[in-house]
Amino acid sequence: MKLLAGLVRLDVFLYFISLIAAVQAFFGGGTNNYRRKVSLELNSDPSGSSNISVLHVRAVGGNDTLHFLWGSQGVPTLLMVHTDSPETRVQIDWARMLSNNISGSLTVEPASAVRYSTAFLFSKIWEYKENSTDQSQAAADSYFPPYSLEEFTWEDLNRTLNHSALTAELCGRNQSQHRGRVCFQISAFESWGRDPAWPRLLHNANSSQLRFVIEGVTPRSNRSRFALELLSIDSRDHEAREETHRSIDDEYTPSIFQVSQLVSVHVNSSAPVLSYAQWKPVAYRTASPVFEDSTPCRHSPASPPLPPPRLGLALAFFGGTLDQGYRASAVNISFGIPGEPFYNVTGYLSWSCLLGLGSPPEDSFSPLVLGIMVVGLGTPALLLLVGGAYVCVRRLRREQPGYAPIS
Repeated sequence: MKLLAGLVRLDVFLYFISLIAAVQAFFGGGTNNYRRKVSLELNSDPSGSSNISVLHVRAVGGNDTLHFLWGSQGVPTLLMVHTDSPETRVQIDWARMLSNNISGSLTVEPASAVRYSTAFLFSKIWEYKENSTDQSQAAADSYFPPYSLEEFTWEDLNRTLNHSALTAELCGRNQSQHRGRVCFQISAFESWGRDPAWPRLLHNANSSQLRFVIEGVTPRSNRSRFALELLSIDSRDHEAREETHRSIDDEYTPSIFQVSQLVSVHVNSSAPVLSYAQWKPVAYRTASPVFEDSTPCRHSPASPPLPPPRLGLALAFFGGTLDQGYRASAVNISFGIPGEPFYNVTGYLSWSCLLGLGSPPEDSFSPLVLGIMVVGLGTPALLLLVGGAYVCVRRLRREQPGYAPIS
């Protein structure tokens, strides 16, 4: 009996220890506590003759620096550079940047400190009339001429720059559109956390978030869908790989059980991920969405862009080696599927993407879900053990021999 009682107490003890350990495991990742000192600097055309500017997000760590450079020269581009020194700096030759010879006009000094660099470009917005299940199967005659983002007129970034919130917004219009606009909302981060707005992407100090918005644009059909072309530029020694990670938890993004990402890795190597674009396959039809305002997304396989866009900021940094030493991969993300409302119902569409260096953050269960899982799985086992022990004790008591009466 004492042995059984001891086993029960031990099981109760291990049960609560496992609950505590599960919650601690959620918070215990060392990278979650890593912080960088982040600052925003807007480098504008010194002549004032254009709205061309380069937003420089400088994220300084203990012994390295990440440079996130965002600009609309050519097409909207995010250039990411990792250096192994906290003292590296960005230099822009504005005379060359504004000329036809843009190659090499943007540098990170000293060049010997650069360990890795890559770029993500947003080149086209496709509009097509829905006649099939997804964009990849849409007939050629259902497509309208694409909106080339290199032909947009972009507003001054300085008007939306927020140094304390580490955010900025780049908005532009196509000359053929007299109303509506396309915006890219940029956010930088000092540490690990989660965006408060849906789809509540998880971020860390090595990443930045971009929210793509189409607002008030007049569709060319009452059945129009839109898609965004995303390009990645990386060394020929690296390859772009598509990945989809599934989960049983939709706590942070209701009804969405997967994360899609385009990662850059060494060719024929199991080395860690170098950079990534990560998103959840969902977009929203209002600026302040509720669950009913969500719409699924799909993406095409990665392939070379045809034709390649005017590279602008990427060409300014990579220079003449861009054609020979680098490769470009394009992915089209389409918004909406059959049965979902079309764009003209609300005239609004937003989609969020996390862009960063190193391995992408991995979503995990919250402490609440972990606690529920531990209690849900552990309580039945505990009840079975306690119940079994009780039955055994009662049986042993009944079977104990009594003393025979003395005659």
